Formats: sequence, C-alpha cells, structure tokens
Amino acid sequence: MSTHSNPYQFGLDKNSANFSAMSPLSFIERSAFVFPNHTAVVHQQTQRTWSETYRRCRQLASALAQHGISKGDTVAVMAPNLPELFEAHFGVPMCGAVLNALNVRLDAEAIAFILQHGEAKVIMVDREFSEVIEQALKMIPHKPLVIDIDDPYYEGGHLIGATDYEAFIATGDADYAWQMPEDEWDAITLNYTSGTTGNPKGVVYHHRGAYLNAMSNIVSWDMGHHPVYLWTLPMFHCNGWCFPWSLAASSGVSVCLRHVRADDIYAAIKNEKVNHFCSAPIVLNMLNNAPDEMKAGIDHKVKVMTAGAAPPAAVIQGMEAMGFSVTHVYGLTETYGPSVVCEWHQEWNDRSDEEIARLKSRQGVRAPMLDGLMVADPTTLEPVPQDGLTMGEIFMRGNLVMKGYLKNPTTTEESFAGGWFHSGDLAVWHPDGYIEIKDRSKDIIISGGENISSIEVEDVLYRNSSVMEAAVVARDDEKWGEVPCAFVTLKDGAEVSEQEIIDFCRDNMAKFKTPKKVIFGPLPKTSTGKIQKFVLRDQANKE
Repeated sequence: MSTHSNPYQFGLDKNSANFSAMSPLSFIERSAFVFPNHTAVVHQQTQRTWSETYRRCRQLASALAQHGISKGDTVAVMAPNLPELFEAHFGVPMCGAVLNALNVRLDAEAIAFILQHGEAKVIMVDREFSEVIEQALKMIPHKPLVIDIDDPYYEGGHLIGATDYEAFIATGDADYAWQMPEDEWDAITLNYTSGTTGNPKGVVYHHRGAYLNAMSNIVSWDMGHHPVYLWTLPMFHCNGWCFPWSLAASSGVSVCLRHVRADDIYAAIKNEKVNHFCSAPIVLNMLNNAPDEMKAGIDHKVKVMTAGAAPPAAVIQGMEAMGFSVTHVYGLTETYGPSVVCEWHQEWNDRSDEEIARLKSRQGVRAPMLDGLMVADPTTLEPVPQDGLTMGEIFMRGNLVMKGYLKNPTTTEESFAGGWFHSGDLAVWHPDGYIEIKDRSKDIIISGGENISSIEVEDVLYRNSSVMEAAVVARDDEKWGEVPCAFVTLKDGAEVSEQEIIDFCRDNMAKFKTPKKVIFGPLPKTSTGKIQKFVLRDQANKE
C-alpha cells in the first residue's frame, strides 16, 4: 500500500481570494453593476431598473438592521406578486434575516400559527390582506412590527401598520454595506407547506440551495439573457420556485401580477412581450378555455413551465397548439420547487401531437443541480425496475433538498431516513430513465386489490370535450373496498350526463378503472391551485 502524501493537500487552503459562500444575493449585485439601466421590475405604470431595485433592497436591509433585525430573525411578508415581495427576497437576507413569504390564501388561524412558530419579528402586509392579518395578530402574544404595503394600484383594505414600506425603507441607507453569509448553509428563507393534515410544517432553505436552484432553472429552461417573466406563480410558493433569484442572475424583467386571470395574463403577454411564465396545470386549463379573441395577437414565442399537479396530456396539447412551448417540471416545497424536469429530446419532435403531449406529461429526470433521483420501494429503498409499470416512491438527494423542518427534528429525521428525501409521491420508472407520477401515496385507489391511478383516470376525463376540470378520488365500496369517484366541472354551455361520462371512460380505459359515480360542480382548491382531494374524499363518501 502506498504511503506517499497527497501534494494537493498542502498549501492549497481556502481563503477569501479563492472561495466564497454561494448565495443568490451575489446575483443582484452583478445585475445592478452590469445592467444598471435595464428594466428589472414592471408593476402596471411603475418601472424600475436593476440599479434602482438594488438600491431599494439595500435600503430595506439597512432599515431592518436599524430596527435590530439580524441573523436568525424572521421577517414575514403577506402580499401578492408585487415589487415589495420581490425586493424582500434580497433585502431581508442581506441583513442576515430569514424571509417567510406567507401564503395569501390562508385563514387567520393558520397565519397566527405560522407567525408564532416562525417567531416573526416583522410582518409586511399588503392592504388586500389587512383584515386577516389583524385577526391573526390578535391570536398571538408577541406582536411583530407591522409595515403596510400601500400599493397605489389597489383599492380596498386599510392600513394597519406602524409605518408603510416606502417610509420604512426611506430610513435605510442606499449604500448599506451588506455582507454575504459567512456560511452558505445559513438559512435564507422559511416556507410553510400547505398543511392539509394538521399544522403546516416550516421548510427551511439555505443560501447554497437557493443559489443552485436559481441556476438550475436557467439551465433547464434555457432562459438566456434578459427574459421577460410574468409572475403568474405565487412568490410565496417555494419562493416562486426560486425565480426571483433566477431573474437576478439572468438580469431579467419581473412583470408583477396581483390576480391570476386569463385576461390579465394575455394582456401582459402582449403588452410587455412576456416570454416566460410558470403556472399550475389548472391555470393552463383556464388559458386554454379563454375566448379566441383574448388569445389573438401573440406573435412571439412564449415558454411555459408547469408543475404543481401532473398536467393532463390534453392540457399540454392545447397550450402547444396555441404556439406556447411547455416544459413540465416537478418538485416539492422541500426541494426548492422544481428539481425534476421533463428534459426534451429533439428526436421526439417528429412524433404525433398526442404522443408529444403524453411524453411531456411525464415528470422526467433530475434537474441540472439535483444529485440523486430514484423510484424505489418506500420501506427497503430498493430501486424499482425501469419497466414503466412497477410503482414505487420518488426519492431525491443533494443540494436541492431543504435543510429540514423548523423545530421539528423527528419529522426531519423521518423524511431523510436512509440518506434520501422521501417525497410521498408514487411513480413508475420508464426504460428511458424518466419518472412518471401515478399518485400521492394517499390518493391511490385500491379496488379489489388492484391499484388504480387517479391521475390516469383524470387524464381520460380531460380528453372529453365537455370537461373543464376533473378530479378522481376513492369512494368506499362494500364489494371492492374502494372504487373511483369522479368530480367534474363542465365547460360553459356544455351538457353531458353522468352516464355519458362513465361510458366515455369505459370506451377509453380498462373497465375496472372507470368511475362508478360522477359528481358535477366546482372543485375546491388550495392556495396554489391544487385540487383539494381530501375535501372531495369526504364528499364522495357522504353522497
């Protein structure tokens, strides 16, 4: 055995000249330096350059520091996709604090829990949410500093804070000498999962993961220089899938959008020449079903990134038919948003439209900065065969996995058991290495001992020309244990009976997978546009 010393271990230490912690904060400094006069933010008639935005972020950091906010303190924001929330993604961590962007659709009780659990010292509140925040603050003993976001383009709500955002940052120093984190493992943001069962869990992100996923977005979506990005995806959701930082790295334009409506989206695409936006499949479905005159007049290429639920192939096909290029990604709050991408192969372009849509509806392979991805047995962690049939749980590992759950070491340990992050999503692994989700482990329907994927049944329902939205859940059944029950929202003016829907499914899939009952009406959704299947399960078993 060789005993010679390793020459690469001597005199080659890390120092300030050759090493710095990775942080997405470095991106905004560069964009402000290289492209100071390039537009960074558009909010209706308000436009700001990268130098102006950087200055405001430094003022925010300085004002927070003057108020005693420092490393390890939490700053919460309750706002729609506005410039102030974009600036908070930089200004808050610039003073060492941790940003907690709140889900704007939560009720007062959930917000009170989050503010108390995350120990927020400051909360910034847009007028639209003043009432719910007032109620939440009454429920907690320690009152944070409340700063109003007084959006000039919004009417309604009222001011509840000690000061407003503009007055607050005016007290800050535009030349504030902010510091990069000492350690890239330091927390940068706190994001609470939607908490469909019990209290929401606080997912902690570090600077390194935020930096790497911001870059992963750019590479996997081929964003190039100066993308014009429309904020249809909530910035509170996994920090907008890390896109505030991606836009700083690519010196892009953030086009803000308060409410996600088809007319506003199409108007922004045309007026601002938007060429990138992200959304849940439910939003794509809304855009597909908008009137033709609203869709007319888009003469440039628009890239769409979708995730949040497996998109039905028919929805992807509809978007592509309009000339929009769809990239399907997958991830969780715990993986900084998208960490898996349906990477496209040029040789697939000559397939039929239907085949292309089906390929695009798969979740895909690991994103550029994710280290490990597998479909495996949830107990043994033994990878399943890549046969496109055997179901297992999706596991990830690497830099795009959270630090863990705040103040919850037991759940953190369980989710990392065996050295992998357990997603809770069930999928198959195809021979080409691409994964395809078949269900959440709690959504799979076991009928007469056979596993039925609710997603597969929904895919067929979406192919029916009368169906606007569909969701399938398990309904208790004396004979089979469980049977599929479909909830359907019809398109305006469409008329179709329960039996016609059942017959359509029977003609397009295995008989045992066909829904035994169809219930018509609007579908309940979470704050991020996902259909609330736990509500539907209750309803299915009461019918």
